[in-house]
Amino acid sequence: MYILAAVTVGFLLDLLLGDPRWLPHPVVWMGKLISALEPPLRRVFPRTPRGERCAGLVMALVLPALSFLICCGVLWLLGLAHPLLRLAAESFWCFQLLAVKSLRDAAMEVYRALRAGDLPEARRRVSYIVGRDTGSLDADGVTRAAVETVAENTSDGSVAPLLFLFLGGAPLGMLYKAVNTMDSMIGYQNDRYRHFGTAAARLDDVLNFIPARLSGLLMAAVSPLLGFDGRGAFRIFLRDRKNHKSPNSAHTEAACAGALGIRLAGDASYFGMIVHKPTIGDPIRPITPEDIPFAVRLLYGTSAVCFVLCVLLRLLAVILLWGRNIICL
Repeated sequence: MYILAAVTVGFLLDLLLGDPRWLPHPVVWMGKLISALEPPLRRVFPRTPRGERCAGLVMALVLPALSFLICCGVLWLLGLAHPLLRLAAESFWCFQLLAVKSLRDAAMEVYRALRAGDLPEARRRVSYIVGRDTGSLDADGVTRAAVETVAENTSDGSVAPLLFLFLGGAPLGMLYKAVNTMDSMIGYQNDRYRHFGTAAARLDDVLNFIPARLSGLLMAAVSPLLGFDGRGAFRIFLRDRKNHKSPNSAHTEAACAGALGIRLAGDASYFGMIVHKPTIGDPIRPITPEDIPFAVRLLYGTSAVCFVLCVLLRLLAVILLWGRNIICL
């Protein structure tokens, strides 16, 4: 019940407040720690592919462990002072580890720029939330990039954190976010991180394996409730969910593309190089800027259904535990 209360407060705060920039955020400190650890690790290990992989493995083990243990320690100390202090801190961290409203706000800034006909501003806004090169994208390309990142981060920024928070509270959520942050910073297939970021990328794949698939299924299930094509969402999810180099990224993109009746993915430019990627979905209709708020609606619907299911499962676990204790007595 304690974890249930903390995650519920955190989820509601995220929907209301998003990510205020004036608040200190754990991801910022994780990013600083990653930047601080990388140079000494590279110096300690040989400058060979194997040496870089070993250095990256140390990073992939140390950062999540530190994040988990520090969170546990702080909550334990606050609990000694007063249980409500611990509950307040854990609720606050649960709020910070979720990214539903902040993702919505970032995507809608792209949408407003497109609606105003300001393509340079739309390119600038979308560059904040995608990893690809955006300088040469046309309006359709900007829209597609925004829709894809909303769909993909429905898992990374909402469903996956919710699952880890409900399983182990803020400490397990911090562990997940540390891995996710490492992947976003060093999990690239470029010359600098091709070997150093291998362990972080693989660990992120493992932790997101179940959440990504569950997110795609939930998005497809909620689509008809939101006025979208539920049958198309399931069809494209089953057909195209593996159309990505990453084992997890395409599941929600496929469900989103099928629900909206549009085509996503395809070739994109990263660091000045064209990366050839398969498409996801069928072009039943042309993509338009309105697909951005449609994707946001799917984000909110999927997040809400996931939250309700997690609450019900947590309550069921509590009831079963109470029942077992009563029987034992």
